[in-house]
Amino acid sequence: MHLPQRALTLFVLVLIVVGCSTKKKQTKILVFSKTTVFRHESIAAGIAAIKQLAATDQIIVDTTENADRFNEENLKQYSAVIFLSTTGDVLNQQQQNDFERFIQAGGGYVGIHAASDTEYDWPWYGKLVGAYFESHPNNPNVREGEFFTIDKNHPSSDSLPDRFKRSDEFYNFKKINPDIKVLVKLDEKSYEGGTNGDNHPISWYHEYDGGRAFYTAMGHTNESFSEPLFLRHLRGGLEYVLGGDKPVELDFTKARTKRVPEENRFAKVVLDEKLNEPVELAVLPDSRVLFIERKGALKLYDPAVGKTKLVTTIPVSTKYKFKDGNQAEAEDGLLGLALDPNFSKNNWLYLYYSPAGEKPVNILTRYEFKGDQLIESSKKVLLEVDVQREQCCHTGGSIAFDGNGNLFVSTGDNTSPRSTAYAPMDDRAGRNPWDAQKGTSNTNDLRGKILRIHPEADGTYTIPDGNLFPKGTAKTRPEIYAMGARNPYRISVDKKTGYLYWGDVGPDAGQDSVGRGPRAYDEINQARKPGFFGWPYFIGDNSAYNTRDFKTGKQGAAFDPAKPVNNSANNTGLTELPPAQKAFIWYPYDVSPEFPLVGKGGRTAMAGPVFYTEDFNGAKRAFPDYYNGKLFIYEWMRGWIMAVTMDEQGNYVSMERFMPSYQFSNPMDMEFGPDGDLYMLEYGTAWFMGNDDARLVRIEYNGGNRKPVIRMAADKTKGAVPLSVNLSAAGTKDYDRDDLSYEWKITSKNGETIATLKDENTKYTFDKVGEFTANLTVTDSKGEKASNQIIILAGNEPPVLSFDIMNGNKSFFFPNLPFDYEVKVSDQEDGALGSGITEDNLSITIDYLKEGFDKIEIAQGHLSADATAQFAQGKQLMEGSDCKACHIIDKKSVGPMYIDIAKKYKDDPKAVDYLAKKIINGGGGVWGDVNMAAHPQLSPADASEIVRYILSLAANPPKKNLPAKGTFTPQIAKGVPDQGVFILRAAYTDKGANGMPPASAEQVMVLNSGTIQAHKADLKDGVQQYTLPDPPIQLMIGSNNNAYLGFKHIDLTHIAQIVLVASAPLEYGFVGGTMEVRIDSPTGEIIGTSGAITPAKGSTPAIVAAPLKATSGFHDLYFIYKNDQAVGGQSLFVLIQAQMIPIPPAKAKISMR
Repeated sequence: MHLPQRALTLFVLVLIVVGCSTKKKQTKILVFSKTTVFRHESIAAGIAAIKQLAATDQIIVDTTENADRFNEENLKQYSAVIFLSTTGDVLNQQQQNDFERFIQAGGGYVGIHAASDTEYDWPWYGKLVGAYFESHPNNPNVREGEFFTIDKNHPSSDSLPDRFKRSDEFYNFKKINPDIKVLVKLDEKSYEGGTNGDNHPISWYHEYDGGRAFYTAMGHTNESFSEPLFLRHLRGGLEYVLGGDKPVELDFTKARTKRVPEENRFAKVVLDEKLNEPVELAVLPDSRVLFIERKGALKLYDPAVGKTKLVTTIPVSTKYKFKDGNQAEAEDGLLGLALDPNFSKNNWLYLYYSPAGEKPVNILTRYEFKGDQLIESSKKVLLEVDVQREQCCHTGGSIAFDGNGNLFVSTGDNTSPRSTAYAPMDDRAGRNPWDAQKGTSNTNDLRGKILRIHPEADGTYTIPDGNLFPKGTAKTRPEIYAMGARNPYRISVDKKTGYLYWGDVGPDAGQDSVGRGPRAYDEINQARKPGFFGWPYFIGDNSAYNTRDFKTGKQGAAFDPAKPVNNSANNTGLTELPPAQKAFIWYPYDVSPEFPLVGKGGRTAMAGPVFYTEDFNGAKRAFPDYYNGKLFIYEWMRGWIMAVTMDEQGNYVSMERFMPSYQFSNPMDMEFGPDGDLYMLEYGTAWFMGNDDARLVRIEYNGGNRKPVIRMAADKTKGAVPLSVNLSAAGTKDYDRDDLSYEWKITSKNGETIATLKDENTKYTFDKVGEFTANLTVTDSKGEKASNQIIILAGNEPPVLSFDIMNGNKSFFFPNLPFDYEVKVSDQEDGALGSGITEDNLSITIDYLKEGFDKIEIAQGHLSADATAQFAQGKQLMEGSDCKACHIIDKKSVGPMYIDIAKKYKDDPKAVDYLAKKIINGGGGVWGDVNMAAHPQLSPADASEIVRYILSLAANPPKKNLPAKGTFTPQIAKGVPDQGVFILRAAYTDKGANGMPPASAEQVMVLNSGTIQAHKADLKDGVQQYTLPDPPIQLMIGSNNNAYLGFKHIDLTHIAQIVLVASAPLEYGFVGGTMEVRIDSPTGEIIGTSGAITPAKGSTPAIVAAPLKATSGFHDLYFIYKNDQAVGGQSLFVLIQAQMIPIPPAKAKISMR
């Protein structure tokens, strides 16, 4: 590639001027070409051309696609940065901030072509580059057009003709910065496909935020970078941003953007773990931490001793009681905790909970808390919220004070989601639990709301001025501040602005539905004033559901957010409601176009505090000023925490991950303490039970010498003695690069030290039964220490369990195609299946979870199955006795049915001892005239096991376990979508041994639908994603030959062929091709090739098959777009979905999903 002699001479002269004026300091520029969406083939040619322009030693050119180079320490060596056809989201928040500071310090920016197709969610960058790409012509995308120069007083345009023709890909723009100085425009009359009209800029410059910027949309093709005219244009743009005859001297004292604090300055310190469903916390003025667990425990963590104590247990209701007498685990319980604003003087704390008993109500109470005691005699009930306990779900329950002493209380819609994944509005007689309109959109009901009251000293409350409905308004409750909430599980109040924030957990639909309404979203809401926030008529940005007659199933018109109406038969309030308010942030299961950083997956949105630096003056570990005014939000399912930046009016600006390398264990609540630390509860992995990873943690910021960051592991934490455990601190690091020393202390349960070990990695053998702690302390050379621990249980070997599929596929299910399975289990102390362990001891379930359905239901089913297995010994003892001659589980015989016995004694703490003695000794007179025979042959222990099994029937109606070995046929009920998953689960809990608690083993497999949506690929290269809006269909466009999509860890056993739904729209210039199917890498073995996907007019997709070579086992699966005749810039075809067809051949119904 060669430059004309004149251009090279001009460039060398410019470099000499620049070099002299910098007093021999060499000028360096950085060329950045990272892409995350489309990748231009011309990038390589562009790099070569830029290097050739700077071929002399006067300018040094560095090139990179590594965004980590965008840190201030590295950027300081450059005078300018060139974004060469970058695409997508290429910099994280820390890198963005450092690049902003680089420009503010006087740095230069050059953007070439797709640099405007970059960072759409970074407004600052949009203004820097000057405009965002919106579209370009197709069929073909590269064409000839006429340019005209409108400003020739700039080094990039002073040698350009007034008008000139050239071929390129012509971008249309949106969000054009009005401050740019346009150099060259495009004449839209000279080609087809322009959308910017007479003012179609193609190259421009401007000064922005302290630096200089130049952008040109030219440069799509390889040929561009050998055109003398374009190279002169590009050289002049670079000359401009380098300062011309006044070369750039960076001055970082002028940088205003705050640097993102290094993540390694934050440490997550575990204060307590293995909690049982922790839900809300409050930090006391002396930094002790009160927190509650859903089943009723109020606990106190004392940092002075590093331990947690149980303060008291509040009797709470935790069950749904169905009309048929059965029960299921509920979301009810002890839900909310807050300290009075004057706690240091009055010692008042507030609890919101579901009291035990038959009355279906949740209550807000006030207690005195003195020292470490809850004064239960001080209890005041401020507020009652009537609920139904017949069906799940949605309790809300969070409570928080504002800066004026007003208390906010969140309540859920108390509505079952199990009749629809969209809006539950079934107002037929007897269907009250399935109608959200009875509460959340009912102005005369307290459910589905956030209430605002002012607690008074006498235990009553008053209504603050300014709630949604003035006091005395007919058919309204004056306590209501915000209505239209589904499950506002965690709330917070900005005490400076008074704004209310909450996360609203949304419904379950995975896709938009024509006639039903939008897909599901979770929301973060902001209420600057009272209002109606939409549910169940609207969701997200006020996307509307349709009216529906549940009697006929007929769909009606969409609701109007400007004039929502509640016509439910269950409505006792106003019919006409206030206008619906949009969510502050909203996101679906899939990637959010509006807020892509939230990711994809399960959803449970939570709202945390707004941080203000002024609140922590003098605190020993206050968070840095960077977070001043930012809102912390978090995701229970996805495990992230975000810091949300807002403008002075509270409008959303941006969000960023906080501690982005951490995956938190289902964060449940958070609050800043007086020491400046962020305290947080982690609920843990599984619903409705205690979890090893359920924790109280403290996040500390260290602005000075940092503590070592501990990584510790044990290859075993449970086992029979002698138990040899390898302990490792591998991965422990010190970010200040200090030398580290290690100390392991092995202590018994009573705190006695039994061994001290000094190596980073060591081994210890436990030869005595007991519970032990391996404490690791790591000390740096400056004396800073960090500690962590692992609990070791010696004396009971955990069971070994396997769940295997034979004669089937381990990735996919196929309706009505059976597969064989087998569960095996063995336990050192209990024996093996068939020899000491019976099938009744196992929990084996296979459940269908339709797409987007509430996973809590499956969790409840697993609990039921586990309970069945847990009480299997009692069941076996009972069935081996003569009990069945007089008793049946659910039918009356000579004696009462077992379910009646269970219901009678379920809440009696003395029932086990009482009934065990009755079984052994006999008795009568309780249930009738027939006496029960004595059973003196039973030991008290065996009789107690029988009683425990009987009592379990009240809370856990027997769920049928599958046999340990069998054949299962996946079947999906008529009308139920087949895009869900089958969850296969086997679990066994042993009996414990040598006084050590039982240990469990579990294996879970997920079988997905055989239909793979192309946009859910794990890997992609050269593929663009495009969404058709109505109905929403995700298109994956192969933009060049050998572009690919990759899916990780796919079982190809018994897969005969893959049927593709694809298209090559002729009118958009697609050239078609075939799809190669490869395994293990994009260049791996070819196991199949599809038929031709030929260009055609219209939107009807083609159905083409790719027969597969017989392949077994798991592989990474790659779909390679192939057309060796395609030239640069030509897209091949669109892939929508791929359907796996099993062996033996089956009729495959292909549909657009």
